[in-house]
Order: sequence, then structure tokens, then C-alpha cells
Amino acid sequence: MKIKQYLFTLTLTIMFAFNGMAQTKLTASEQTEFKTKVENTAKSTQTIVSDFTQTKHLSVLDNVISSEGKLVYKAPNLVKWEYVKPYQNIAIFKDDQLLVNNEGKKDKIDLSSNKIFKSLNTLIVNSIKGDMFDETQFDLAYFKFEEGYLVTFVPKDKRMKKFIASFELKFSKSDAEVKEVKLIEPNNDYTLITFANRKINTPVSENAFIN
Repeated sequence: MKIKQYLFTLTLTIMFAFNGMAQTKLTASEQTEFKTKVENTAKSTQTIVSDFTQTKHLSVLDNVISSEGKLVYKAPNLVKWEYVKPYQNIAIFKDDQLLVNNEGKKDKIDLSSNKIFKSLNTLIVNSIKGDMFDETQFDLAYFKFEEGYLVTFVPKDKRMKKFIASFELKFSKSDAEVKEVKLIEPNNDYTLITFANRKINTPVSENAFIN
């Protein structure tokens, strides 16, 4: 599997069908209040352990491709995606490297030499934390609905647009944690990841990120 497929299949890209959902744009003051809440949550988050369900929606297939697993995050930049259904695969983002264990077959991919994939790695880490409101890199739009908030991101970098058309993050209303992420590819295929049983700041050993 190529590196691009790893990065798309294994991200937090994700999210939810927002068609028909009543949503309104945040005012300038609401945006400021919301971003402050999200950034404060991100700063106080040292570890995350969460179950997730991922669905891949491809235009060439009638049925979605579903998988389940567990996410482990440790500040500042350690991320582990462990897929348990229907196949057992592990992807670890560590020290500008992507460590892959595909049903026992291990591989190591250097991300530091590629600016785009390094940016994607940063995007993955920050999307998990919800700390990514960088207007120099993205065109952003903020919305609210009954259950929380939705932020849409459109990359400004033309090279990144070849891999990501846009992505969306859904935040909970009460604590501004990321609940769902949606990654949309240029051909309108998309990956939807929904988090559940999320635990914040529980002890996580460095050994969890050894491939």
C-alpha cells in the first residue's frame, strides 16, 4: 500500500453526514469564544485513549468499507492507530516516521524529507487534539448546531489540495473535544472517523508506541 493510502486510511480524516442538519455560522465573538475553549482543552490534553469506528466511502463501491480500532495519543506528537476489525493493523506516527505493522509485516516510512506528508502528520496530531486553527494554511468556516460545533478546513497549499480537498471537525458542545473528523479527497471520496469511549489524561506508557 502506498504512503498516500496509509495517511488517508489511517487518519483521523472521519465525520458525519451534515446534510439537512440545522446549522448556522458563528459570529466573530462566538468564534473567539469557541476557539479559546478548544485551545484550552488542547493545552490541557496530555494523553487520549479512544475507540474509533472508521468508514471509507468510495464512489466506485455501493457499500462502505468499515473498520474499528483504538487510538492512543501522547503529547506532544505520538499517535497510534490500532485497527482490530476486520483486520489487525497498526500505524504509529513517531519522530517524523510512520511505523506500520500490517498483519505482522512491518515497515518504516520517513516523513521528515517530504514537506507535504510531514504537514499531513502534523494535521493528524492537531486534528486529534482539536488545536489547528491556522488561517495561514487553511480557509476556515465555523458553524454551530444543536449538538455542538462544526469547523470546515480547505487547504491553501496547492500541493496539499492534490491529496485533500477539505476536511471537517465536529466538536462536542460541552467540552469542545473532537468527536468526529471527515476527510474529503479531490474525487469526493471521503473517510469518516467517529470516536467513542474517549479517556483524557490517563497514564500512557512510551512502550505503547513501539512497533
